[in-house]
Amino acid sequence: MKKDRRTLLKQLGAMLAGVALPAVAPQAAEPPFPLKKTAADWKKIVSPAAYHVLFEHGTERAGTSALNAEKRPGTYVCAACNLPLFDAAHKYESGTGWPSFWQPLPGALGTSTDFKLIYPRTEYHCSRCGGHQGHVFNDGPKPTGKRYCNNGVALAFVPQGDALPALRT
Repeated sequence: MKKDRRTLLKQLGAMLAGVALPAVAPQAAEPPFPLKKTAADWKKIVSPAAYHVLFEHGTERAGTSALNAEKRPGTYVCAACNLPLFDAAHKYESGTGWPSFWQPLPGALGTSTDFKLIYPRTEYHCSRCGGHQGHVFNDGPKPTGKRYCNNGVALAFVPQGDALPALRT
């Protein structure tokens, strides 16, 4: 289901007009991640755009990722640490402008709640380096009903038959 920004803002405004805003709970400390690097170290490894998304919780502009058109079998890995996150068999066209998946690989992702758009959303990140990947919504296809809406710049694609890159240390 594709919605433009104006439609989303109208819906949000209508929702807020009749509803009191919830109190924003204090955010818990970042969970510990097995792979830790300084900002300077990450900036040597990933592009500035990837760093912004992965470690400053940014969002790339919709429709800008070449991975939207990627249809080959393979594996999507974290652009920062190379942890496999998604099997290409679980990718689908959501119409949102971002690569979308209905299921991650086991143990690949962690979640947290963000309030950047006033209402709570479930953010997900790489369970190894903590890099922000995107948000998960409950409007995806069967069998899970989930839509893992991923920033393409936070991923790298490895075609089936190619060796997965070594995990970064």
